[in-house]
Amino acid sequence: MATAPSNIRTSPAQNTRKASSLSSERTTPLDEPPQVPTPPGLEYTGASTGSNNVLLQPNNLFHPFTRSPSPDIRRRAAFIKQHAFCPHSSHTQTRQPINPEDPEARKPKAGSQPPVHVRFECPDCGIPVACSEEHWADDYEAHLEICDTLREINEDDHDLRSGRFFPEFDYPGTQMDSALINMTNWDTLLYTREFRAINEPRSMRQVTRMLTYPVTVASVLHELSPYNIRSGGRLTPEGLKSMSALRYTLHPPRSGAGPGIKGLRPNPPPVRIFVLGARAESSLPRPVWIQLAHMFPRTSFHVILIGPESMTGRDDEFPLPARDAANPFGAIVEDRLGANMKISTFVEYYHTLHQAGVFQPFDPYFDAFVLFHPGLGHPASSAEWKETVPLLLETKVPVICTGYTEWDMRRDLKWVEEQMGGEVDLLLEPGENRFRSLRWDLNDLDPQDISCGNWGVFAFRGKRYEAMYT
Repeated sequence: MATAPSNIRTSPAQNTRKASSLSSERTTPLDEPPQVPTPPGLEYTGASTGSNNVLLQPNNLFHPFTRSPSPDIRRRAAFIKQHAFCPHSSHTQTRQPINPEDPEARKPKAGSQPPVHVRFECPDCGIPVACSEEHWADDYEAHLEICDTLREINEDDHDLRSGRFFPEFDYPGTQMDSALINMTNWDTLLYTREFRAINEPRSMRQVTRMLTYPVTVASVLHELSPYNIRSGGRLTPEGLKSMSALRYTLHPPRSGAGPGIKGLRPNPPPVRIFVLGARAESSLPRPVWIQLAHMFPRTSFHVILIGPESMTGRDDEFPLPARDAANPFGAIVEDRLGANMKISTFVEYYHTLHQAGVFQPFDPYFDAFVLFHPGLGHPASSAEWKETVPLLLETKVPVICTGYTEWDMRRDLKWVEEQMGGEVDLLLEPGENRFRSLRWDLNDLDPQDISCGNWGVFAFRGKRYEAMYT
């Protein structure tokens, strides 16, 4: 679309010449105010139409990161080039390999070349993956294993910044109490929850990236959960005991409550979902978390986000309150999210709050812990959980964990069993999450490391001992 001439910026000298030429061509009445030129940069541009806000069209989403039309992605490319290292096997290792499939395991501890940052962008995926074209070509077969996925990540990131309207983010409200939801997979859930029809794979990836957090929790706790005691259902006998207690609260019978004095009934306390080590899930739009309450229409929830990173990047939205006698831990409470949902955020370690008795007592009928990608057995983060996990097991409350891979989950479970001396009951065996994110994510510190959120799920709790009379 052609730009109106009034949008063209001019220098102060040009404005002065224009003003003088206009005054020579016509005579200004004495009672009319003098014509002052508009300062540069402040010219009237008119209201922009909706079509001008679209940065990229659906058929033009692939762009190399360094030449992306989005400034955010160009900055991301610069970050990758400053921190990521070339994966070629001729370079020396830069860190200890995390697992046997880690690309870093292919490098020798004393290679022929020192580590070098990535500089070359693959022409097929548009992401910096090697230090030079020679190393990229030499390692091309290994790169082909993830090249298509990296290109999908590239296009999905540009799609989020394309400026288009996202109808897939228009979530449904409260559902009829008599309408059942089907938790077989994403398609059946979205259909029975009356979401808008999502016909594009990219739109499906975008919507599941956020919904995976509340839906993963609901899929384990719901009475129609796909995880059951039958063969292949992954739920253990101890898991059936713990989940049955929570489901008794989450699916209460009708109490006969109604309008008027005769319809008054006592309401049970809300079910508390403790999200420990909260990061990305704490910044989710609140309508996403409200979907959890919509799947349990006769129950109220209190989601408690806990962790030192639970308010990262949200200072402008919710400035941290001062810690005083009335609010000693600086809790941020959002209690206007609907009739059945309340969210509280604590920028603190859980063991500090537990030892202060903030949340006691715990009740296996009303409480559950959730750990999204905690990295319990990861060498870089296991020390932070060493004091917290014993406190979780003392409560005898279910602990739901997710992981990026099956190896990641089994490493976390093994660490818990070793640290706790076997005082752990497995509730849900590790395996793939039916409601994992369908969108892949890129690790900016290592472009070879790709993962999808909440790929797998498992659950455990502190061991219970049955009293026996002799």
